[in-house]
Amino acid sequence: MQDIGVGLVGYKFMGRAHSNAWRQVSRFFDVPYHPRLRAIAGRDENAVKAAAESLGWESYETDWRRLLERDDIQVIDISSPGQSHREIALAALAARKHVLCEKPLANTLAEASEMLAAARQASTVAMVNFNYRRAPAVALAKQLVDGGRLGQIRHWRSAYLQDWIVDPEFPLAWRLQKDLAGSGALGDIAAHSIDLAHHLLGPITEVIGTLDTFIRERPVEASSTGLTATGGTEKGEVTVDDSTTFLARFGSGATGTFEATRLAPGRRNYNSFEINGSDGSLIFNMERMNELEVYFADDPPGLQGFRTILVTEADHPYAGAWWPPGHILGYEHTFVHTVKDFLDGVAQGQTPAPTFEDGYRCQAVLDAVERSAQQRAWTQPDYKMINSGA
Repeated sequence: MQDIGVGLVGYKFMGRAHSNAWRQVSRFFDVPYHPRLRAIAGRDENAVKAAAESLGWESYETDWRRLLERDDIQVIDISSPGQSHREIALAALAARKHVLCEKPLANTLAEASEMLAAARQASTVAMVNFNYRRAPAVALAKQLVDGGRLGQIRHWRSAYLQDWIVDPEFPLAWRLQKDLAGSGALGDIAAHSIDLAHHLLGPITEVIGTLDTFIRERPVEASSTGLTATGGTEKGEVTVDDSTTFLARFGSGATGTFEATRLAPGRRNYNSFEINGSDGSLIFNMERMNELEVYFADDPPGLQGFRTILVTEADHPYAGAWWPPGHILGYEHTFVHTVKDFLDGVAQGQTPAPTFEDGYRCQAVLDAVERSAQQRAWTQPDYKMINSGA
């Protein structure tokens, strides 16, 4: 099996998840390349050196630009905060590297436009990591919707609820600063719901929504590790939304509701959606990610009702590469599946979905929700880059 060199930017929460995926993928899937974890990049030398050692990287760099100069690296994996995505992706594509970029694609629609234009001009793969597409139960839902099992789709409703910043003493981490994160719950977690809706139902054409910030000041961050941190006594302004709720209309004629918040006590990672069609319904909840609830109207009258499918059979999407039926998968496997499809795309010379175009489409909806909240009116996403093909 031919090697392919990987360079990763970022070593905290997402960096750990991505590192694991690169390490595991060729051990469980028949992929065209064996990933070599050549180098991980981060600004804090002591921290990135420790990350390289613990996460299995051959070397480390304190400047991500060095990754682009190395001939032994063909893939750049961007797992750093949102404000860095544009610069790194543009440079990596110009250097003819393949790119896997964390979601959301950018912090603004203008940045996403530049990135999409660069991806179209490049001869390399440019993929966005919306990893929840690759939960086996979501992939099965896609098969059912595309196969017409639910009939004409009429309704989408999603809720992505977390509680990790409920404590007002949780410090002002980068995800709570607009210049670093772009937005709050909207871009951090509602972006996943938007991408899943696009993936399963097609493009959103109009939105009307709200953005709310309930805790407006937090202790200035002293240190942090992943999603836990310690703060000081100085207070700083929270410049992103704590929660968003919006309505949507789809090009197909379906209607949708979206809710996302990081202030829902007891909800750790409640990423859920329900789809209703003329002939049936389905429900997914990431906190029970191996299950898909389904209802089919053509079941015999005495046997109708929601039933739960345990999506671990060998013929279910991705599941056959892992364990015997009933032996469940976890969050980390969605990243392995993403990397598997990414490597297949490199071999085929074609970017797997979600592409940078998909990332731009999601960014356009994020932008429309923000404009809608300001204008208090139905607002259309700006898809001009997609519609023009420029």
